[in-house]
Amino acid sequence: MKLTVAPWGESLAELAAAARAAESAGADAVWVSELHRSAPVQLAAIAAATSRVRLGTAIALAFVRSPLVTALEAMDLDELSGGRLVLGLGTGVQRLAEDWHNARWGKPVGHLRETVRAVRELVARSHLGDPIELDGSYEPVRMRGYRRPFLPVRTAIPVYLASVGPELTRLAGEIGDGWIAHELGSPANLRANVLPLLSEGALRGGRSRSDLEVVASACCVPLEDGRLARRWAAGVVAFYATVRTYEDFFAWHGFGGEAKAVREAFRSGDARGMVDAVPDAMVDALTLAGTPDEVRERLGGYEGVVDAVKLSPPTQLVPAEATRAAQAGILRLVASW
Repeated sequence: MKLTVAPWGESLAELAAAARAAESAGADAVWVSELHRSAPVQLAAIAAATSRVRLGTAIALAFVRSPLVTALEAMDLDELSGGRLVLGLGTGVQRLAEDWHNARWGKPVGHLRETVRAVRELVARSHLGDPIELDGSYEPVRMRGYRRPFLPVRTAIPVYLASVGPELTRLAGEIGDGWIAHELGSPANLRANVLPLLSEGALRGGRSRSDLEVVASACCVPLEDGRLARRWAAGVVAFYATVRTYEDFFAWHGFGGEAKAVREAFRSGDARGMVDAVPDAMVDALTLAGTPDEVRERLGGYEGVVDAVKLSPPTQLVPAEATRAAQAGILRLVASW
């Protein structure tokens, strides 16, 4: 099982330095998200600071750019990194796409399927100058008279899909080169609700399990003060508990009532109350937080379940110093794995 890292930095320079440290520690890949910074710009900075580690978006929002822009950014990043890009795409949630980005929100499975098809076609063929015509309900392409005058480093860039629910997970198994889990999760949830959809028998079109890299994700806080580690991770749990999209996920783990209490504190503007509504048992079930020995033991629960685990420090409802301390612990963990 490979360990990968989602590095953090208060500046792009600090982010690039953290990615370089992750590479030196032996991480197989580094990943960037897209909320407070642009995913492609972050990876451009990281590409210049690293030489070996794979570079991935986890995730880039699939619907807020045109497929052409996504394809051009992917090819540029693949060139900058010497062929190390993994393009991780996800839908995000409807409110984010429509209200924050003024983007179109189609039926997620169909929309994402068409987006991936268009991006792959553009990466493979835009340098040839031939017409590219794709029908579709969400992302049709009508390109004539266009030729990108630069040869791509690769005409097929790996595309990983992120999901929480079963429909998009099945789509990842059908068309993705990999699947990326949500930042909160558990081996039990993966075994019960994800792996059956990505098993040899569930995959279609002659695909085998070896065609797909399964990447678990975990908010990770290895700290000598295990109690403090759990409180830092509780901020991340509380952040996601405010989003009703994840209501079933929390309920499946037996924490539907706690998630409701977090939402009530959120509506009243009580940030401290949000974190306090997350008990340590909820943190233990959904994150990797505690003493270094506790974290290593729980991380071992993913062995034989997934191909890789993406470790990220807490970034919600905690000070920057806490994120740095957690990140330092993650790098020590990776180096000793």
